[in-house]
Amino acid sequence: MGNPSVAPARQRPGGEFLCANRQVAQIKEIAEHVADKDVPVLILGESGVGKEVLARHIHMQSERRERPFVKINCAALPHDLLESELFGHEKGSFTGATQQTVGQFEVAADGTVLLDEIGEMDPVLQAKLLHVLQDNQFKRVGGKHPIDMQARVIATTNKKLEEAVAKREFREDLFFRLAVITLELPPLRRRREDILPLANHFLATYSEQYGSEMSALPEALSAEFLEYHWPGNVRELQNLIRRYILLPDHQDVLSVFESRRLCGVTEATAAHDPSASLIDIGAEAAERAEKEAVLRVLEETNWNRKEAAQRLNVCYKTLLNKLNKWSFHEQDAEVEVV
Repeated sequence: MGNPSVAPARQRPGGEFLCANRQVAQIKEIAEHVADKDVPVLILGESGVGKEVLARHIHMQSERRERPFVKINCAALPHDLLESELFGHEKGSFTGATQQTVGQFEVAADGTVLLDEIGEMDPVLQAKLLHVLQDNQFKRVGGKHPIDMQARVIATTNKKLEEAVAKREFREDLFFRLAVITLELPPLRRRREDILPLANHFLATYSEQYGSEMSALPEALSAEFLEYHWPGNVRELQNLIRRYILLPDHQDVLSVFESRRLCGVTEATAAHDPSASLIDIGAEAAERAEKEAVLRVLEETNWNRKEAAQRLNVCYKTLLNKLNKWSFHEQDAEVEVV
């Protein structure tokens, strides 16, 4: 397969917006065209298709590129805490509010705010957000004085918002306010031209990050990548490349594909040196299985190490020690400022 125009955006390492698929290239072109237009952008698509990467690309192509990019996960916090996270609060505005706190809209200043998983936002807070977008002003929780909002808003969701509107699960007026520009990224299984360029990009990125000398994927693995259905989309591809670099055995990754096809669960596999002792073989197999279990749970939790520790039933410090031992590293902040 040829390699059509693969266009990296001016992004932080690992965050380039790559596209070889014609439909995605058209979406990228529209995104760049509206990058400097001060209108909201709504980005739709399944989990893991690259909605946040496209949002960052819009930010980096705009005149706001030198200003903060603030990501807020609307599904991660309950309604009352999310309101404070967005808009801040005054001292004494609620129990536990011992000091004035600046919200993420103020942190973003004249940069960009990404409202991730906007479809999960509580209806009461949806109404407040609508007024903020209409008036370009907001008040801190418990505050009396309006604050001008200078940030540009981008929202993402894997929900079908039009269906949510029809079911009255999402406000119609807020939907139309956000959907001035709507971009919908197709799943990876429908843009197979992107698979190998993305895989090679992740291979180069994580080889450098983990000090690996790998420079190319085996042909058998590349062929399997092109055939696989990718239910987890680009994020699944990214994590499998990370896994391949950390556990450099393409047969291991092929076994992952097979087990996911059969039951959706990755089974531990191990290749042993026949000259090794049974004790060494057992220790190697145990550590390999442990690495695979930890990697799988980290992938499932999007590298949220605290949640992963709870799922693995180990203390947080123990998990961190293991990650340091194996040189596994990942940023896991829910609110990011770039």
